[in-house]
Amino acid sequence: MKSILTLALSLALIPAISHAGPPAPAQAGIESKDYKWNAQEGEKIEALKLKGNAKAGKEGYEVCGACHLPSGAGRSDGTFPQLAGQHTTVLIKQMADIRAGLRDNPTMYPFAKELTDAQELANVSAYIESLCIPVDHGKYEGPDAAKQVADGKAMYEKECVECHKANGEGEKDKFYPVLAGQHYKYLLRQMTEIRDGKRRNANPDMVTIIKKYDNAQLVAISAYQSSLAMPGSMCKAGPAKPAAKAAAKK
Repeated sequence: MKSILTLALSLALIPAISHAGPPAPAQAGIESKDYKWNAQEGEKIEALKLKGNAKAGKEGYEVCGACHLPSGAGRSDGTFPQLAGQHTTVLIKQMADIRAGLRDNPTMYPFAKELTDAQELANVSAYIESLCIPVDHGKYEGPDAAKQVADGKAMYEKECVECHKANGEGEKDKFYPVLAGQHYKYLLRQMTEIRDGKRRNANPDMVTIIKKYDNAQLVAISAYQSSLAMPGSMCKAGPAKPAAKAAAKK
């Protein structure tokens, strides 16, 4: 009952919280000549050194579930990303960047800033990573889906697979995110923002790779990325469950 009430209250307060209080502090990002991607400093490096407690993180995640859903599945229309199964390194980096004003996200900032310290950041990240990745996420659904996926695969295998890997599993130690199970519309929006310099905490290497792609090419790449699957790590969306348990039931 407590979880239901917390979720309901969070949903009711989203519009108010998103426009209340001071904005995120501004920190120079990729637009600055002094920008260094993933600088190992501040609360991020502190959280990365800590062992996250998934059980404690579950309670901290309750507020997050208002937008990202209790299962971590997010929204298939891409307004909120799928988080379940994401690497703790990636989650910690992104939340720390939002808290520090390095990644602009006015909706997320009021919630991210409520995390009390580096330990809670590590705990929530550990809990999210433990969740299985939903298989029924948002994919490209146009009549030309087969062609878009095929074209996207060719581009992905040429320039994306080295970092994001064949099944979209990413690389935890290098902060390369899991793409498998991510919503098509979210992937497209993020790649467009990275290409156009609007994602201020972007990896300059990725910007260099995708800046040459036009909108149609990004649609194809996103269509393919959203089709990727990680064997043994994905499940049907439903009540939140750890990935290990989901895999055991297959």
